[in-house]
Amino acid sequence: MRTRLLAASLTALAAVSLAACSSSGSTSASGSNKATVAVATPSSATTASGSDAPAPPAPPASVPATPDAPGTPEAPGSAPAKPTPPTDAGLPAKPDADLTGKTVAALNAIDPAIVGGKPDQVVDQARKQCQAMYQFPKDKDKLAELAKQNFTSSEHPQSLDPDTVAKIDDALRATLCPPPH
Repeated sequence: MRTRLLAASLTALAAVSLAACSSSGSTSASGSNKATVAVATPSSATTASGSDAPAPPAPPASVPATPDAPGTPEAPGSAPAKPTPPTDAGLPAKPDADLTGKTVAALNAIDPAIVGGKPDQVVDQARKQCQAMYQFPKDKDKLAELAKQNFTSSEHPQSLDPDTVAKIDDALRATLCPPPH
């Protein structure tokens, strides 16, 4: 009788301890916080044949990771990981004919060689520059480097000076680029 009671008590204690550990903030795959507590009673400690020998212990349930376990993405006291922005973040949609005209006119006003008679190509280059302005809003050197890459071509091989780069960025902000985030 003592053996049965001892086995039942130990099983119940283990189940409660396991439930306490697993319900301390971890969630199941369905996202709900619930813990299942299996409590052994003296009647469940006997075998099916009715003998006084304790029933073999049930195999341990898999224990979900707790928030402070190593390798879990969210540890207490830390902020959740920042999601990675999509690769097209800051890239404006292809403009309609009216917006294309305004963008081309603004770039022609700076230097007609920038457009070079290829409005569709320069609008694609301008969209890439808008994306760069979104991704690197405060890095003037990076924006200048990318503007030189985007607006230098075989028809316009000379490198752009800093004044021209600033004018291009201002013209794109006024026409094609979405407002800053």
